[in-house]
Amino acid sequence: MYVVYWSATGNTEAMANAVGEGIGADAKVVSVSEVSVADVKGEDKLALGCPAMGAEVLEEEEFEPFIAELEGCCSGKKVVLFGSYDWGDGEWMRSWKDRMEEAGAVVVEEPVICNNEPDDAGLAQCKALGEALANA
Repeated sequence: MYVVYWSATGNTEAMANAVGEGIGADAKVVSVSEVSVADVKGEDKLALGCPAMGAEVLEEEEFEPFIAELEGCCSGKKVVLFGSYDWGDGEWMRSWKDRMEEAGAVVVEEPVICNNEPDDAGLAQCKALGEALANA
């Protein structure tokens, strides 16, 4: 089960590792630069993580193109979403969740967002997110 993320500062990477810990031995935690949509196309479940960038959007060079391509083949997939932010109110995550649901994905839990570096509570939420996906 893939945990695909993009991280500039390490905050979302730390969250991805906690999600992977919650999933267990089946987790493949990878940066979006190390995976393609073809690699994950056959998966029934995916964990996806990206911080808020700019005006609360997904990272535009690598992650946005990945998600745009994934939208074409995510109908029926169970997904969880997570990411960190430094400003705003989480609009990027609400928009992303809506976008994935409109593409047919089943978002199995409310997304987890952490302000900047995830604290112990945030990492625990991420671990629980991974457990929920594994059990979905």
